Amino acid sequence: MIRPPWEDAGIDDYLPAATTFGGENETEPLAAETMGPLLVWAMRVVDDLAVDVLAAWTERQRLTTIAHSSVATEAGAAALHAYLGPLIATGAPLPATVYTTRIGLARSYIGGITAASKDQIDKFCAREGLVAAVAQRPGPCPFDVPVTGRIAGRPWRSSIDFNEAPIMMRHLATAAFVVCAYLTGARPGEILGMRSGCCPDPAPDADGKVGRHLIRSTAFKNAVDEHGNHESAGVERDTPWVAIRPVVNAIRVLERMVPEGALLFDHDVHDIMSRPGTGSLNTATLGKRIEAFVAWANAEAATHGLTGEVIPPDPNGAIGTARLRRSLGWHIARRPNGLVALAIQYGHLRTAVSGNYAARSRGGIGDLIDIETARAVADTVADLHDSLGTGGGVSGPAARRAITAAATAPRFAGTAITATTARRLIANEDAMIYDNPHALLLCHYKRATALCHRDGVKDTPSLDHCVPGCGNVIRTDQHAIQLRARATIMDIRAGRVPGPLGDRLRANADKLRGYADTHDRTRITSTEDAR
Repeated sequence: MIRPPWEDAGIDDYLPAATTFGGENETEPLAAETMGPLLVWAMRVVDDLAVDVLAAWTERQRLTTIAHSSVATEAGAAALHAYLGPLIATGAPLPATVYTTRIGLARSYIGGITAASKDQIDKFCAREGLVAAVAQRPGPCPFDVPVTGRIAGRPWRSSIDFNEAPIMMRHLATAAFVVCAYLTGARPGEILGMRSGCCPDPAPDADGKVGRHLIRSTAFKNAVDEHGNHESAGVERDTPWVAIRPVVNAIRVLERMVPEGALLFDHDVHDIMSRPGTGSLNTATLGKRIEAFVAWANAEAATHGLTGEVIPPDPNGAIGTARLRRSLGWHIARRPNGLVALAIQYGHLRTAVSGNYAARSRGGIGDLIDIETARAVADTVADLHDSLGTGGGVSGPAARRAITAAATAPRFAGTAITATTARRLIANEDAMIYDNPHALLLCHYKRATALCHRDGVKDTPSLDHCVPGCGNVIRTDQHAIQLRARATIMDIRAGRVPGPLGDRLRANADKLRGYADTHDRTRITSTEDAR
């Protein structure tokens, strides 16, 4: 028999076309390497740079208003000569801007700071030959506005430029969209339906306890009237979204950009070019703006020497808008103890976002997280099945249960995981093995023996609170290797830090090696378990 061609060429070309069930569950999540720095930059712009950007935009509007309303006066002419005269005499760069394809004098900027009229500026420009001069030595148009924001501990600008203000306003709105779309789990259309005032500060209850921020907006999916007819304008959502602090910050920034009660992404406000349109910006426009934001952030990373914060291209193409929601579910299920940005944990997000949905409705982001959790478990069980099949061993209180569960891994094969099947699988404790790459262990979750929940049992584990002595813990041969590798890194770090901190690192390294040694002594294989 000849060797099958798919051994070399791959099997995809020899299988029928993949069947899709459609919808967002078929959308590829963003790679962690892309999503992480994208969120870091989005939150940085919202939290650290927004004050400067909004102040610069206010100053631009003030100068533009002066320039457009000024009439010819002797004071304006004197101010114009006092400002441009020294630049001409010394051959210094002249305040410039780009008009479509050519460089020209920044007349609005000059008119704003001198209060000279347009006619006075035009005549002065013609008399001094500034049309040719500005093309040869174009210069900046800095605002006299303090810069308070910092990147990597240093001011991010010495000053913001008149020409940069509209671009930064666009990037600020884009950053706010990324934060809202990723950290709420709302669909893009629902984000674009949010209005100023949609997320009021919660009032304390009778006991003085302040609850979470809630977002109320318009829902478009399954929006129907009392007769069952589709409502194209959407309906107010019965269940609010839970907003964690970064989302609240993003909404507060957007509320400073639009009039009271207006859409947070109102077209008339956010389309600086004033192209015709009504309502909110559309998703296609925002998709393009996200790509522009990535290019800007990468340029800033290079300027500030932050090579580790460059946003790499996603392997599956453009970031878009729909993939952010899918990515939230994927990352909560696959990165249970990973830091999103600025110490916000995925585990906390699961509690804050999906937990609050679950209390009211099993629809929405809760379903998506269930699906991603079931998919993650399927991959974990399949990997464990393959490892045990090649002689790999497991240890821990739940080791024998894990071998039994892995033996039934084929139950996942060929299963189209929908919200219904995901809930069914999650409810089956015997089938669910969760991976915790941060703690270097597996969890065969049993509610009765779980130590991760201090306030009662839940349907799924809190993987950001794994306890080493828990009866649900499993470790594999690969975990033992990784434990020793991490211990070696800790020893290296211990030699580079002060004594008490070094002692703590060495103690933790010894503890990790102890876990690995215990695994080697107590590991069992599927063959031994069968005997």
